[in-house]
Amino acid sequence: MKYKCVIFDCDGVLVDSEIITCKVLVSMAGELGLDINLDFTVKNFMGKSLKHIMEYLDTQLDVPLPPNFERDYRARTFTKFEEELQPIEGVQDLIAQLDVPFCVASSGPLNKIKTNLTITQLADKFTNRMFSCYEINSWKPEPDIFLHAAKTMGFKTSECVVVEDSSVGVQAALAGGFDVFRYSHNSSDDFANHTKVTPFTHMNQLLPLWSNEN
Repeated sequence: MKYKCVIFDCDGVLVDSEIITCKVLVSMAGELGLDINLDFTVKNFMGKSLKHIMEYLDTQLDVPLPPNFERDYRARTFTKFEEELQPIEGVQDLIAQLDVPFCVASSGPLNKIKTNLTITQLADKFTNRMFSCYEINSWKPEPDIFLHAAKTMGFKTSECVVVEDSSVGVQAALAGGFDVFRYSHNSSDDFANHTKVTPFTHMNQLLPLWSNEN
């Protein structure tokens, strides 16, 4: 394996949270009079920062977005996470087999990352190796969170690989010069011909793929 460090995205890569959060957004938008469906939400919001999503909603509503929207959204999603959140299939086995350092770099707040990894019993695997866009005030598709994670972990960009699922996350990793392995279970194939992006559909494919990398 040529990579010396693995940088995981969190939502949709380590934990199966994307559909949960999208359902909450559909519900909350509906309560405010905006009719958006789950397919639209997944396509347009997956991987985007909550700030971006709130800005979009604010432009579509006839009234200003309520000042407590973010607080209520966080509370509702955390409740749903406690009830429904599961790790991505195969990710626990993958992590157990890794023989190189790894970390998580996410657009979500640090407390969300910690909460979701705790619920899915992954938190102890990432102690002191959780990096949030909120800590550096820069969000994907800017590459800063991945560059920050690589630097803090002590590796060059060329020594790291990023595991992502969303288009915006892949864009961020590519902008930073990283090789990317894209979990494409629910994603469009918009990077199909990119030489630095390798799609895969199950976590058990990654180690064999990395072993074949030159």
